[in-house]
Parts: sequence; structure tokens; C-alpha cells
Amino acid sequence: MNENIRVIAFYLPQFHPTPENDKWWGKGFTEWTNVGKAKPLFKGHYQPRVPADLGYYDLRLSESRIAQAELAKEYGIEGFCYWHYWFGNGRRLLNRPFDEVLKLGEPNFPFCLAWANHSWEDKQFSKEGTHRVLMEQLYPGDEDYINHFQALISAFEDDRYIKVEGKPFFMVYNPKELPDAAHFISLWQSLAKKRGYQIHFVAHTYSKEDIPLFKSWGFDAVVLVRLFDVFKLKFSLIERIYSKLKRILFKQGRILDYGLASSCFSGEEDKREDCYPVIIPNWDHSPRSGRKGHILINSTPEKFEKHIEKTFDMVSKKQNKIVILKSWNEWAEGNYIEPDLKYGRGYLEVLKRMLDKFSL
Repeated sequence: MNENIRVIAFYLPQFHPTPENDKWWGKGFTEWTNVGKAKPLFKGHYQPRVPADLGYYDLRLSESRIAQAELAKEYGIEGFCYWHYWFGNGRRLLNRPFDEVLKLGEPNFPFCLAWANHSWEDKQFSKEGTHRVLMEQLYPGDEDYINHFQALISAFEDDRYIKVEGKPFFMVYNPKELPDAAHFISLWQSLAKKRGYQIHFVAHTYSKEDIPLFKSWGFDAVVLVRLFDVFKLKFSLIERIYSKLKRILFKQGRILDYGLASSCFSGEEDKREDCYPVIIPNWDHSPRSGRKGHILINSTPEKFEKHIEKTFDMVSKKQNKIVILKSWNEWAEGNYIEPDLKYGRGYLEVLKRMLDKFSL
């Protein structure tokens, strides 16, 4: 039984140039491109966001990856959950940072993988409203599933790989996109069993209603992201009309207070052994999508601390006290915990304070 809360942070490997991004967005494009050119959209809008301690790092450099890991470890984060992109037929993107972590054996910091099984469309990074598929997610069949598993064997069997009850933690971002999720899981479990272990399969979801379905498919647990649950609250008629007009006439996403949104980030499901709750320091998609993106305002370390405390209290009596941090470094979504010029290490400090409070 693990006595202490285990915080695992989503990690985006987008911060280095790739030939594909050069082609789509221009030479040298990385996540920093949109972060650096973001502008305030209204009075008091916190943009652009500027990194502090780690600077505008390049994930091709081992020194950058080591500095990130040392900082995360200092503040009690157990490990990084790297977003992993496998589009079918062996096609991968953004794999260089993790491949080098694996090859070099550094940083000596725990990790796991989350398969981001979705197509890439330019609307994800475009303020112009265009909509074209850049890289399509394909599911060619069992041979590709087998090749996918074999490509990850060295990761699963690395001593640093994060395990739950002795099983490597592997998350699937969009389980419903799999043609037959139950078959995929069964196949991978049979392949893993031949190597002497089983996989701890985790389904990512935005809805608690998905839990029974995903469990029936063979997932061991779910990561329940309540980022958008605030939109389920009952707003007044005037508020709803005003919000709809902004979206239709001005193509503007919703702007909501972080304190209100974060009150919806926790729920009774977090007490379930098979449900891993998510802590969210902030959200602002506008660097990627312009006015179309949803924006949370007025986030502070103090408000984040209240959210953490509520979530940690939910999981404190569980056996697997796993909590997902969304995210370590999603800068263009305003969703990061790395130090910036405005708050420094403030968000990390409140996380460490809460981890110390709930340690046994």
C-alpha cells in the first residue's frame, strides 16, 4: 500500500522544432511561438506568459529535461506522464525528447506514457478558423497494435517507469475512438503477459458517466478531467444569452472565474479506487485559438491551494492515492505549473505544502 499521495504530471513534448511543424507553421515553430506572441484580449488579461526559472527551453537539450525533472522532484511530483503520439503504421511525432530520456537514462526521474490518440487539425493551433487535417489518427489493425506495443517495450521495462500495483501505467486519451477498445486491451495484455507483467490501463475522460463503459472494456481506472464541468452550472437567462451572443457574433469563447470553475473540479467519484482525479492550476487556450478559446481568469496560487486541498482530502483514504496534475508545461493553454514571471514558484510551493500536509 502506498501511504502518500502520488502526483503525476502531464508533460507536453512540443517544445522543439520538427520537420512537420516547420512545414505547417513555418521554420522553427514550437509551442513557444504561440506563447510568445500572445496578446491580452481584454483589460487585465494575463498575456503573454513568460517563463522564469527554466526560460524558453528547447527539449532537444538534455540539460533542459534534467532541470525540469529536478524542479518537479523538489516540489513533490512523482513523475511525468509524457504525451505519446502514435498515428498508426508506425507513424510518430514529437517523440525525440522521450526517446532521448529513454536512451540516455536521464533524467533519473519516473515517467509513464499517455497515448494521445487523436488526429491533428490546424484548428488546434490556428486563430484564422481554418480546419484541415494535418495528421490523421489511423487504426490499421492488429499488426499495428503489436508493433505499437513492441515499440514501447523498452519504456515499460525501464526501472523508471511508473507502476500501479506493479503494473506499468498507460493512459489512452480517447478510448471511444478505438475501433474496439476491449480487443486492443486484451491484445496488449496478452503481449505483456508473455513478458511477465500486465499493463495498468487508464482511460482519460471528461465525463463521470463514461466510467462503467470504460471499466467494461477492460480499463483498470479512469482519469476524470472536470475542466468543463463549470458549464453545467445553472447560469441566469441573461448570462446564457450574453455568452451565446459573444460566441456567435464575436466568435469568442467563455471567460469564467477560476474560483467558480475550480469549485467543479472535484466530486464524489474521486473517492473511488478506480478514479484518478485531476488538479488544474489554470486554463487559457487563447494563445493557440485566439478569442475562440475558453479562458479562466483570476487564478492564484492561493485559489489553486484550496482546489488541491479539496482533491487531496477526497483521495486521502484510498489505497492508490494517484492524482493527475494537468499540466506541467502546457503553456499555450495557460495550463502549467512551471515558474513564470508573475507568480514565480508560487503554484509549486502550494502543491508541496499540501503534499506535506497530507503525507503520512
